[in-house]
Amino acid sequence: MEDPLPEQMRAASIALLTALNPAARESAVHSFDDEAARRWLEYRPRPRPGVCLAELDVTARKAAHRLLATALSHSAYAQAMAIISLEEVLDRAEGWQRGRHSADYWVAVFGDPARDDRWAWRLEGHHLSVNMTVVDGQVSPAPIFFGANPAAVRYAGRPVSRPLGVEEDLARALLDALGPAERAAAIIADEAPADIISATRGRVDAPLEPLGVPAQRLGPTGRALLNQVVALYLDRLPPELAIREAARLDTGPLHFAWAGPTHPGRRHYYRVQGDDLLIEYDNTTADGNHAHTVLRRPASDFGADVLATHHQTHPH
Repeated sequence: MEDPLPEQMRAASIALLTALNPAARESAVHSFDDEAARRWLEYRPRPRPGVCLAELDVTARKAAHRLLATALSHSAYAQAMAIISLEEVLDRAEGWQRGRHSADYWVAVFGDPARDDRWAWRLEGHHLSVNMTVVDGQVSPAPIFFGANPAAVRYAGRPVSRPLGVEEDLARALLDALGPAERAAAIIADEAPADIISATRGRVDAPLEPLGVPAQRLGPTGRALLNQVVALYLDRLPPELAIREAARLDTGPLHFAWAGPTHPGRRHYYRVQGDDLLIEYDNTTADGNHAHTVLRRPASDFGADVLATHHQTHPH
């Protein structure tokens, strides 16, 4: 049975490009072979390839959101919208000095989705980067970056906004489930790094060392919670992609590593690594109230897996 997701992305991309005026289309469309623009990851508020949603009319902006929705599950799309809205909250907290705004997100299309057998797209801005590559009717996801600043807004100690709360809570539950020897192996440093280690690099040399504690050393509860952490990140994807990615990881080893204090409210970091899998989380700036998370496939990011198959069957 043919996978409908590539055609959904193709239709949504064509609808977006149709909705753009000529100047916006020129900014949005890039050559698929422009490696510097296509293998791009930038979660800071910097200039980036593409066209800014602030420059688009309502029809085109909605087309960009519909394209984004093809790449995310319902829950992940809600997270993405919460992340985008935090730009207004952060701008207020900074005294309106930097002009942050919730339309400062950019969409780019690489190649021609109407005609090409290799094309890609990305929607990206501060604390959000969603990258999808479509080759020969196969979707290759990642990197998927979600961040949040502030990570939590509270009223009387209760969260009003906490878009990445589950990502923290599940990892803490896993850490709490570890015995002394398992915990000693999992905690790789007393202090958390300043940011996720993979940062904004277009290519990641994996695995990251030290690996931490292997899944086979965990008890049943620990293994179940580690699987839940992995599933949480894979479930950012639409169900058909998440199921495929889970099956790909099913037989490979997993490792969990933590850095920093283990009690809430302090700067902390964790990562999960597996066969062509890298999950990173940090909450290490703004006194532990500024979170970054990423789902990467180090050997397959930006469609490297489907492109390798394409080049084998379609030698250039």
